[in-house]
Amino acid sequence: MVNENVSLVISRQILTDCCNHLAKLPDDISKEVSHFTLDKVQPRVISFEEQVASVRQHLAEIYEREQRWRDAANVLVGIPLETGQKQYSVDYKLETYLKIARLYLEDEDPVQAEAYINRASLLQADSTNEQLHIHYKVCYARVLDYRRKFIEAAQRYNELSYRTIIAEEERMQALKHALHCTILASAGQQRSRMLATLFKDERCQQLPAYGILEKMYLDRIIRSYQLKEFAATLQSHQLATTADGSTILDRAVIEHNLLSASKLYNNITFEELGSLLEIPPAKAEKIASQMISEGRMNGCIDQIDSIVHFEGRETLPNWDKQIQSLCFQVNNILEKIIQVAPDWAAHAMDAQMT
Repeated sequence: MVNENVSLVISRQILTDCCNHLAKLPDDISKEVSHFTLDKVQPRVISFEEQVASVRQHLAEIYEREQRWRDAANVLVGIPLETGQKQYSVDYKLETYLKIARLYLEDEDPVQAEAYINRASLLQADSTNEQLHIHYKVCYARVLDYRRKFIEAAQRYNELSYRTIIAEEERMQALKHALHCTILASAGQQRSRMLATLFKDERCQQLPAYGILEKMYLDRIIRSYQLKEFAATLQSHQLATTADGSTILDRAVIEHNLLSASKLYNNITFEELGSLLEIPPAKAEKIASQMISEGRMNGCIDQIDSIVHFEGRETLPNWDKQIQSLCFQVNNILEKIIQVAPDWAAHAMDAQMT
């Protein structure tokens, strides 16, 4: 069929018919025939790009049904979307890149997934397919989630939860992911803003993790026993351990509790802080120093006396400074008026006295 002595017009048509028939075969036979076809066509793959792409798409579907995610992704990667002679449509390339990214995510390989999401990002602006735009946003949010960029992922998930083109059940699922990612994010101003956004969203009251959201928003201390039910709802990559041996959730809650403590205490010893956070004093000191150095918490550490001093971010001193500045500017204006029009200024002052 693919011999060079056979006209391309004939061989392409016959190969296309064979490719269409693959879907009618049982998966095990169809998979074997597909691999055999790809091997035989490989020496002349440039002449049969469309047919090869069709076989690879079909083979990827079989692997996907078998939950062999990496094999499915690798098969699709073999389609020469950018290097081949055939001009594929923007939507076809975008859909293929998103499918590859999704398959790598299912295989828990966010690095490869991000590489193909980046390729898709160059195409999505040229596509008018709203459904593909939604798929891109979902994949991008999942990549950020897997890469532990939780606050960015939460923002993307929250945005998706408002898209009316998505089914109500999927929007609530996106909102749940937004809430989970916000809870897992590092404590700081960005997370505080996201907590406020979600707490004011009445839909969050329907979610199981609303109790944790409420405690975090209201700056209440969260105990470890209160996290068991929530931890059971997290995905496997969200339960990974950090360099110090604690889980991502443990780290996020410790930072939250430390930030809450900074609003309750002016200062606290390492020993008492460790007891409050349910961790060793040395670990409490380390986390506190890291948050202070990164600007996520105001304070200083006295290592001689083993005390953490917290500095509150009060608005009244700033307000006083602004009023003082305004009064100073008004006085300058009055002095200039007196210099330019002394008679008018004297008359105005007499009128004010009377």
